[in-house]
Amino acid sequence: MNTEIKNAVKATDRDAQYDDSAKRLLGNKSILAHILVKTVNEFKGMNPKEAESFIEGIPYISTVPTEPGLTNAIKEKEGKRIVGFNSESSEKNEGLVRFDIVFYVRMKDGLSQIIINVEAQKDAPAEYKILNRAIFYISRLVSSQKERDFVNTNYDDIKSVFSIWVCMNMKENSMGHVHLTYDKLLGNYQHEGNLDLLNIVMIGIANELPKHDEKYELHRLLGALLSKDLSEDEKLNILETEYHIPIEDEIRKDVNIMCNLSQGIKEEGIAIGEARGEARGEARAKAEIIINMYKKGIPLEEIAEITEKSVEEVKAIIEGKELALR
Repeated sequence: MNTEIKNAVKATDRDAQYDDSAKRLLGNKSILAHILVKTVNEFKGMNPKEAESFIEGIPYISTVPTEPGLTNAIKEKEGKRIVGFNSESSEKNEGLVRFDIVFYVRMKDGLSQIIINVEAQKDAPAEYKILNRAIFYISRLVSSQKERDFVNTNYDDIKSVFSIWVCMNMKENSMGHVHLTYDKLLGNYQHEGNLDLLNIVMIGIANELPKHDEKYELHRLLGALLSKDLSEDEKLNILETEYHIPIEDEIRKDVNIMCNLSQGIKEEGIAIGEARGEARGEARAKAEIIINMYKKGIPLEEIAEITEKSVEEVKAIIEGKELALR
């Protein structure tokens, strides 16, 4: 295995570990509470510390599959059939796509619940439109409630769902809310139903950390938390002094891991760039030799033998094609 491939493998591994640490940090209840008070109307304006008490249980982090039929798990307990989120070890069914973070939130009335899903994206994907994926995820979280949160045709028991997407490396800080609306096309009658069932919140985080003010309060928190440029001390200081988030051992550990991995990713990236640069330099040098030999009238077969290339590659270089230089 050449140096470039080794470096690429190391960088990929570091990147995966970085993503895992980022999800664990976002899945901390203190962080989720800050997201909650900025995205869900029921909790807007509430002190994050108070909102934290409404988050039920331990958030599921990278354990619940998104695939139809696998989101739920059925278990028998004391002769009763119990349906819950499928939170089996991530090693099982390896390769499945999973929700980053899923958790229940108890509403202020103490009775009803909503389901929150938080997803972290390093950047906008090139192979598909991110909003399409968000629509698929939120549809899964609604449809998977049957037999888990409501039974038979009790559709009025469907819980509202929020799918919140934190997208890094965007051109500007932004936030958008995608939800259902009822357009009256004819007459004034409106059919009854809960238009608040589906909610997608898209949060764009720019690379430059904004100042701490009410408008960008959440963006500064998330930007600092997931930054690959801030030091460990800088991150912890922002969390503790600006957002009054207790720096527990788990948070400190994950911030430390992320900062160390960030440095490793940068170093591996530099190494990959240097290796590619050296390879391109060698290719250009060999191409110049081939062209000089051709100008001196040396036959193509002989040039190919001397430079350890095929006759087709030699022809491609002479004709100015880039294929042989890659």
